[in-house]
Amino acid sequence: MRKTSYWLSAALLISPAAAWSQEEVEIKVQQLTEHVYMLEGRGGNIGLSIGDDGVFMIDDQYAPLTPAILEAIGNLTDQPVKFVLNTHWHGDHTGGNENLGNAGAIIFAHDKVRKRMSTEQFRKLIGGRTPPAADAALPTVTFNDRISFFMNDDEIQVFHVAPAHTDTDSLVYFASADVLHMGDVFFNKRFPFIDVDLGGSIDGTIHAVNLALEMTTGETRIIPGHGPLASRQDLKDYRDILLTVRNSVAELIAQESTLEQVLAAQLTESLNETWNWNFINGDRLVELIYADLAKDPQPGTEVDSE
Repeated sequence: MRKTSYWLSAALLISPAAAWSQEEVEIKVQQLTEHVYMLEGRGGNIGLSIGDDGVFMIDDQYAPLTPAILEAIGNLTDQPVKFVLNTHWHGDHTGGNENLGNAGAIIFAHDKVRKRMSTEQFRKLIGGRTPPAADAALPTVTFNDRISFFMNDDEIQVFHVAPAHTDTDSLVYFASADVLHMGDVFFNKRFPFIDVDLGGSIDGTIHAVNLALEMTTGETRIIPGHGPLASRQDLKDYRDILLTVRNSVAELIAQESTLEQVLAAQLTESLNETWNWNFINGDRLVELIYADLAKDPQPGTEVDSE
């Protein structure tokens, strides 16, 4: 029963539809620099650059929230949303695409975001299907490796990373503001969801986090896909728990342990109180990592912290 409830929650989080009304959701605005803001609501955290050149928006949560999100932005500026950048394809980050595209915003994303969104996606672990998005919701400009935007006195650097949370992930760095938006490569103070059915990878996630650690300092403000605004130390703590769980699961797989045996080992027992949340608990993270590493012909190989 617990597993059924969990996967229902998972389907709601990554589906374009949601079982709640917009009246239940408050859009919280946090100003990080003169031009950069973070918005929290329901779904992935939104990043904003606001200035005379217009509004650059990172992710857009669910479609029912678009009016509330635009109202919150309207309280900050009279400028329109000019560009929307999707960090990956999941519906809690792209659900507002159609509304914003119809309102005149140009939507950007990695090539694979458009490919995933334009066709039906199926997850064996969840047992659910995500239908193709409407044409108006699809990114109209895509890139393969990286793209930059020069606006609002900043260089906004967007670059694709190897399969991590999904195979569509991009990180977004505001160079002058020293703010990094990591999408769902980073869940702050909670266990992550790794979409192993559709290209996600625990090793890729660790690699992407290490890349982010290399390009940040103690002064960098980091916007996670979910959770509160983070510091570099928060990101390092996240990397360290991923390494701990990943290498423990890999060691047991190398001993030919079954999933049931790995779960019985309670590998996350000391972490659960801090890192569990209503979407992913320690057992679910172990299941995802096991499903990923069990496909590796040499799953016992450890991943280093650097």
